[in-house]
Amino acid sequence: MTGTLTASSQELGDFSAAVARAYFPHELVVKRGPAGPADLRAVDLGPVRLARIGWGSEVSVESDHPGAWAVNVPRSGVLEAQVGGHHVLSLDGQATVCPPDEQTRMTRWSADCSIVGMRVERAYLVGEVTALVGLHTDRLPAQVDLRTEAGRAWIGLLASIGTEALRNPTLARDDRVGRRLAGTLTAAFVAACFPEEPGCGTVRPRIVSRVVEAMETDPARDWTASELAREAGVGIRRLQQGFQRYLGRTPTQQLLLIRLERVHADLLTGNGHSVSEVANRWGFAHLGRFAASYRERYGVSPSETLRAF
Repeated sequence: MTGTLTASSQELGDFSAAVARAYFPHELVVKRGPAGPADLRAVDLGPVRLARIGWGSEVSVESDHPGAWAVNVPRSGVLEAQVGGHHVLSLDGQATVCPPDEQTRMTRWSADCSIVGMRVERAYLVGEVTALVGLHTDRLPAQVDLRTEAGRAWIGLLASIGTEALRNPTLARDDRVGRRLAGTLTAAFVAACFPEEPGCGTVRPRIVSRVVEAMETDPARDWTASELAREAGVGIRRLQQGFQRYLGRTPTQQLLLIRLERVHADLLTGNGHSVSEVANRWGFAHLGRFAASYRERYGVSPSETLRAF
């Protein structure tokens, strides 16, 4: 669902059903009479859904958030919750983080409380947290401070992307654009959750840096894809996705570049009696393919570099 919906206090049953379809199924209890109309604005970006929800009445809401995380940011009023046995009170400038498939009870959702919510599929967020900071989602906090630089950046993106997607629904309908926007929002959210983690919010997150460092330490080693993935602590596919996303190349291509740089440096300084000796030193077993890669990289043959010395 992408669009807006407004309902009166007499229509909260139908409105609740619309919220369930757009955001999460839940049980609603109206605790105090209406102060205004209920309002729902929703945007579907594939693995991420955005929602702005105001009930117009003081309510309690219970949900186990099947299959996805819920990140709820009150833009006004009070949002009080029991999350995994913890009491979480969020006001404007704070976000309540609700894990998937665990009972969460918003014990007090004040009549003047309107939230901006981000729903993120479980598997998608697991993959993004692993790729960006090398951690698991069980390290996510129950509450995020949005007054930090990273927190302000995320909530700013959340508001602007949601507003633009509602204004221009074709953005959300285009799967390619939607997934790009979902990735941007999720990366910014991870940065807000882990502001002190090395690599968070940079072009080379921890899993990529860890593997590049291993390659640079021992470039002559006959690295396999599974060995590189073990260095990163992730699966082979996730490692390849991380390299493509942040370096624009595969791990194999990165290893080739490192080896070529080592050979080039040795040939320039005369550290070797022959091209084949230096190439073998840095892990090149096939001299013909090595020579072709070297020429493509440096514009000359390896023997020309050695003679120049």
